[in-house]
Amino acid sequence: MEQNDDFSAYHGELLDGRYDCVDRIVLNGYFPFGQQGGGFRIWWRELTGGDQTLDQEHLQRMAGRFSRRIHAWAKKQGIPLIHCAPGERKHELAETYLPQDSNRSGLFLIIVAKAPGLVWEIKHSANGVPHLQRKTPWPFVNHYHFHLIDPDWGHLTIKMSGHPPFGVQVMLNGHEWAKRQARRQTISIEKEGNCFVGGSFQALDQLADTLCGEHAIGQLTKVCDRWVYSSCLCFALDLEE
Repeated sequence: MEQNDDFSAYHGELLDGRYDCVDRIVLNGYFPFGQQGGGFRIWWRELTGGDQTLDQEHLQRMAGRFSRRIHAWAKKQGIPLIHCAPGERKHELAETYLPQDSNRSGLFLIIVAKAPGLVWEIKHSANGVPHLQRKTPWPFVNHYHFHLIDPDWGHLTIKMSGHPPFGVQVMLNGHEWAKRQARRQTISIEKEGNCFVGGSFQALDQLADTLCGEHAIGQLTKVCDRWVYSSCLCFALDLEE
């Protein structure tokens, strides 16, 4: 921002500096083959070896296996797993479980809540050929919110549908990224809540501006690859699958 906005200009005498930083970043992730009936059939054949098990029962089994694996693993590892009622503010709840160890990374909490999700309905023709169609409107199904600490991005959330093809949303906080980068570069900052309230605002503004460049795509790709498969999708499919 080269010029102050009206709000900043009006309160200028109360401000020590300013910065322009991306706050919430939400990435939608999906498996392209799984969005169309024909593509889903091809994927199922490659996964299982044919169409013989492509039916409603086996899709429900896959969703059930996903749920059982998550619950069993969380219990074994001592990771809190909480089922939320509609309307609960999940991110605020997660903040009460944030690890106190600043050097910790990885999964620390799983929240389960219902939200609309893509679910395939399968019917068979007279000769046994499966026909896939999306349930409309999308039904409310369990989504699993994996809360993690990343060394570069801090607290992030990966929300994954419990039904194949397991669509995801990756939610990141640009302010947390800027804070961690500033500390690595020994830039003086003071953060309160989700806002920077002191320090070198000029250096912070220059640092935050890098999140708007094309190379930021690579950083986002890395953080997704780092966690989506190893900490989330692994409960639905084996690593080989």
